[in-house]
Amino acid sequence: MSNFPSILTDEKIKDSNKNFRSALFSLDKNSIDKDNFVHLARIYSTTKQLDLRNKVLRLLYDFDFPELKDFFDNAYKKERYLDMKIYALRGLSQFTNEKEIEKLLQKFNLTLLKRQETTPYNYQEYELLRGQNSLPYLVEKYNYNCFKETLNQVNAQYNAMPNAFKGHFRIDDNGEFLSLRSPEESSQMIKDFFNGKKE
Repeated sequence: MSNFPSILTDEKIKDSNKNFRSALFSLDKNSIDKDNFVHLARIYSTTKQLDLRNKVLRLLYDFDFPELKDFFDNAYKKERYLDMKIYALRGLSQFTNEKEIEKLLQKFNLTLLKRQETTPYNYQEYELLRGQNSLPYLVEKYNYNCFKETLNQVNAQYNAMPNAFKGHFRIDDNGEFLSLRSPEESSQMIKDFFNGKKE
């Protein structure tokens, strides 16, 4: 008998409910099985809350229940944030071949390149893509050239940024955020950079 929280199976519960959110964010992957993962897939497809969708993707991306192939495929198409796309791709990679992934990443890399022009100091997104649960994980697990090329491009764009935007946090194997500087120090470095630019 799995200890999957019953509040997550109730379709009438609002996704802003405190107990619902708490149950989802403290859910352990070991509580997920082929019978209850559908509740997480439903939560993902019905919520507009970005943090909930992100959490569900990270809870499910290592499961290979056949029904999840379409789920990850749709999630990849739906998400606009590049880190969320990679989480969906981590799930999808269990069901698709290198050629298919390469095709998806060609378009992804073009979007990534545009990020450099539209949001040149987008360090949060780069750190998420460089996270241990993201592109480095995929490179290590599959050793596909397309993953390596995308990671190289992320690193090149990251390295091209001024130092004020680097080394504020990192993402561990579980997708958890680890602060490397205090919020005050980070914010001061970025403020100093923009003040310096105005002179």
